[in-house]
Order: sequence, then structure tokens, then C-alpha cells
Amino acid sequence: MMTSFERTISALSHKEGDRVPLFLLLSIYGAKEMQVSIKEYFSRPELILEAQIRMKKKYNNDCFYSFSYAPIEIEAWGGEVIFVEDGPPNSGENFIKSIDQISTMKVPDVRGDKNLARVLETTQMLKAEAGDETPIIGVVMSPFSLPVIQMGFEKYLELLYFHEAEFQKLMRINTEFCVEWANAQIEAGATAICYFDPLASPNIIEKEKYMATGNLVARETIGRIKGPTATHLASGIAFPVINEVTSTGTAVLGFSANDDLKEIKAAAKDRICLLGNLNALEMVHWSASQVESHVKNVIAEAGIGGGLILAENHGEIPWQVSEDTLIQISEAVRKWGNYPLDWVENG
Repeated sequence: MMTSFERTISALSHKEGDRVPLFLLLSIYGAKEMQVSIKEYFSRPELILEAQIRMKKKYNNDCFYSFSYAPIEIEAWGGEVIFVEDGPPNSGENFIKSIDQISTMKVPDVRGDKNLARVLETTQMLKAEAGDETPIIGVVMSPFSLPVIQMGFEKYLELLYFHEAEFQKLMRINTEFCVEWANAQIEAGATAICYFDPLASPNIIEKEKYMATGNLVARETIGRIKGPTATHLASGIAFPVINEVTSTGTAVLGFSANDDLKEIKAAAKDRICLLGNLNALEMVHWSASQVESHVKNVIAEAGIGGGLILAENHGEIPWQVSEDTLIQISEAVRKWGNYPLDWVENG
């Protein structure tokens, strides 16, 4: 039997390992596992370590996830984070209040920030536990998508479409921050970096605008990250930009439950590994038979020949998903995901 790392490498290499890898991206869910508040959970690396160990064993998960919450990057800029009881923390009031403010912004000190330091400490602890057997997935917000929580979506659209000079300035600042933050996580022990870039999806920004802006930013940023990356569109459709995302040099593409499985598998074959595409929101209400049906379908349509890591499509398991559902997902992968997938070929 392969280790989680070996199984994942096989998928990335478009080869069939012993089974399809399962990446349950469990962040806030760890607080549920440890029976503490989300705020307390993220304040203590030892809790995160213990939760990740427990959840890997409980759900036969193939990765450790060192991600805490997206607004932790905003904290590094002096912004506010709002914690809730049963969901991911949110950014508070936008800290970029006017476009003119961008001209005076400076890149935060990644290694000097106490909140980011906790993530690095957690990553180091996970690496000591994992060794070379389990991949550790770190996370950055892309420089192109980060402004949504820096300044708000409406003001960012104004910047993107009508203020070229200020937009380019913010991209340069955000790129330096993103590269430093990603590389700090890799140095701490992360195996790969999940590059969250929801604005790359044509669900949000038209493809032509993305190609003239975010794609160029991604090419530069990913080219400077000292490890493999997985580009995740946070449930946005991926097929219309699969060629463009592949051109950035990323190794993995997180795809949506709204993407056509056959279509995207054909486009990705031997070019980019797919991560997805179970619907994270609908998962909350799935019955056991629905779990098995969805897992079986993804594996049948996208698993042959490798190149698939089974995961949900948003990048974080919602708090409201039951443990039973996660166990059922794991059991379905063990039932239907073993290579070779003879049951698919034999109809």
C-alpha cells in the first residue's frame, strides 16, 4: 500500500497509484473535532496539530491542511478579523478605504507578524509529524483576488477597470507579499501551496479581463514560489480557463461541481491534475446513498489514468457537514477508488 505522499505523486504524474487520493480540506472543522471555539483553535498550534492527526486517521485523509482562515493575511496588513461560532472567520472593515491610499502602502513583514508566525509554527509541527509520508498543504490568497478582502468587491472593480496605475501598484505589493508568504510556508515544511484565485473564474471576471490582468500576475507569482502550487477557484467554474490556468505553471486545478466532468477531464489529461469536485454546500444534506453516488461518479468520469485528487469544490469542509458524511465519503473512495478501475471499464 502506498503512503499518502506516494499516492498523491502518482496522481500528479497522471499515473494510477493504489487508489484515488482523498483530500478533505479540514480547517475550521478541527475546532469541532477538538470541541473548542474556532478562535481558540486557531490561536494554539498544538490544537491544530492534534486535530489534523485525529482527522487524518478518522477519515483516511491523504493530506494535512495548515490553512487557518483567509483574513489572517488581512491581519498582517493591520486589518480586522471577525470570528463566528460555526463558520470561517471573516474580514471586518476594509482597510483600504480609498484608491489613493494604495500609493503609500508597504509590504507587511511576513516573518514578523504574530498571526502568520502561528501558521508557520503549525506547519513545522505538522512536518515533524508527517515526515515524507503525508503532504502538507499551505495556502495563499492570490495577489489578484486578495483585494476583494482588502478593499471590498465594488471598489476593487472600480480599481480594476478604471485605475490602471494604482491597480498595477497594488499587484506589485500583493505579489511581493504572496511570494514571501508562500515561500515562508514551504521553508517551514509545506509540501505545496494552494493558490486561491476565485477571480480567475469567469463566474466573476470575464475571461478577457483575467487574461490581461490576473493571469499575468499568476504567471509571475507562481514562477517565484519555491514549490508546487495548486490553483483553486473556490467553487468557480474552471473549464473555460483551464488552458490559461495551466499556462501559469501550476500543477493542480481545483474545479467546480458545475464543471462538466467528461469535458474537463479530457482537457486536463496529461497536462494538469484535477482537484474536486464534490459540492461542499449540498454535501450538508446528502444521504449515505447520495454520498456514494457522487463519489462514484467523479471517480468514474475523472479517475482513469490518474490525474484526479478527490476533494470538495470550495476549499474548506463546512462546519455543518456531519462526521458521518465525511466517513461515508472516505468509505466510498476505498470502495470505488482502488486502481485499476475495472468496474468503470467493464461498465
